[in-house]
Amino acid sequence: MHLYPPINYIEPVFRPPSEANSLILQVTNGCSWNRCTFCEMYTQPQKKFKPKAQQEIVEDLKRCAQSLAGVRRVFLADGDAMALSFERLKDILLAIKEYLPTVSRVSSYCLPRNLKNKSVEELAELKRLGLSLLYIGAESGNDQILSKIDKGETFQTTVDALHKIKGAAIKSSVMIINGMGGINYTEQHAFDSARLVNETQPDYLATLVLFFHQGEEDFISAFGDDFVMASQRQLIQEMEQFITNLELEQTIFRSDHASNYLVLKGVLNRDKEKLLSMINSALSLDNHIPLRSESSRGL
Repeated sequence: MHLYPPINYIEPVFRPPSEANSLILQVTNGCSWNRCTFCEMYTQPQKKFKPKAQQEIVEDLKRCAQSLAGVRRVFLADGDAMALSFERLKDILLAIKEYLPTVSRVSSYCLPRNLKNKSVEELAELKRLGLSLLYIGAESGNDQILSKIDKGETFQTTVDALHKIKGAAIKSSVMIINGMGGINYTEQHAFDSARLVNETQPDYLATLVLFFHQGEEDFISAFGDDFVMASQRQLIQEMEQFITNLELEQTIFRSDHASNYLVLKGVLNRDKEKLLSMINSALSLDNHIPLRSESSRGL
């Protein structure tokens, strides 16, 4: 694929790591919620949330059709494409089919709140038109932590959204943030996050580590005086608690984001004991498991 597709992006544009080879089609700018205190993605003034006009999207697709061959995957950016109405999303997917007929997978970030007004039948229709994967940033399954980070969601709203996604036969990828509650909430965070994942059985599960490019002062101020950033060892211990409590049938697990110290990959629960063994080795005094250096971590 061409490195720079002929699309008029409003920078910066973000995508999940697994969409590295996808065509990034910007259908909204920014995030409609944009209040999560840990998120540094859409802080610039030009990233104020706004849907992109359908005609602009069509023009982008026409240019891509002329210059890109064999596009297989499309990711709908920015952080909140599913905030669009069912009819708008339907029009976008139909346009993708018209101008990029080789596309076999369309994916998007999804805030749970954006599915409240979309029925399972509507989501199933979007699935029929090509929408096959939604990324849900759950962050935590603990309601106290979710309130402290101003997520605007609860354990139950996230569970309800994931059940609706599954009901429409769309695949889901859930993301949990290691260290989200600091050391004072680590047990609640690990247990409730595992409980959320167990109840919803997503197709994919990923973790990254709480990390700040711009400094953590504002986040800590908003969270409260009881937030204490976890150390490397405490983060790995929290992962041990999280994985220990997981009861999954066939979920592909990845903890290989650039923010993670310890890289873990497997299928859960099939590889649960192997992953726990790696964690125990990382925590032991004679650790032979390589950890990512501080200088090479990032988002």
